[in-house]
Amino acid sequence: MDAELFPRSRTEVAPGAAHLPDWLDASRQHELLVACREWARAPAGLRTVRTPGGGTMTARQVCLGWHWYPYAYARTVVDGDGAPVKPFPEWLGELGRSAVRDAFGPDSPTAGNTLGATSPSYDIALVNFYEGDARMGMHRDSDEHVDDPVVSLSLGDTCVFRFGNTATRTRPYTDVELRSGDLFVFGGPSRLAYHGVPKVYPGTAPPELGLAGRLNITLRVSGR
Repeated sequence: MDAELFPRSRTEVAPGAAHLPDWLDASRQHELLVACREWARAPAGLRTVRTPGGGTMTARQVCLGWHWYPYAYARTVVDGDGAPVKPFPEWLGELGRSAVRDAFGPDSPTAGNTLGATSPSYDIALVNFYEGDARMGMHRDSDEHVDDPVVSLSLGDTCVFRFGNTATRTRPYTDVELRSGDLFVFGGPSRLAYHGVPKVYPGTAPPELGLAGRLNITLRVSGR
């Protein structure tokens, strides 16, 4: 909306977890969408993720830098076409570092293992595409070797993002509405918090973006 009755403001959802509404302007959202569409092309393109138990994730995914599959990383799409994973672009890493600085400040301990100009060294992107009734169950991002913050960028349809605690998939948790352009960062004491997407609202993307569905770009540091 151009003008809201109650404008959204930055919120600390939990210690080390921050929601920054409208962090990406319309131009940057479009640039990211163009990049995501290119990344989604084969080889090593958008795929359906299958779990070890034989189930499938309803959100489809493409990876950059390192290929994630349940529950490890590889340099090739070992659970897909076997192609080398697409490279992680430096500009995307700088976007992640900028997100952390805006969320926590450059000198905050939550900013990662190494502070200042060299932190964090993002080298993984997981791009999840939600359409229809796609969702994501409660899980932790625990396959990395370091505890640098996770950066999450939203494009397209609005979703309910459920941010929980580090001990259990159940309550207590907080439901946050993430819209196109929103930023969510979590690190420090919240780095291993359970989180998920129980609902996406189809048809809520900004019309000018030209996207039907929701894209989530999640940046991580592998520590490898």
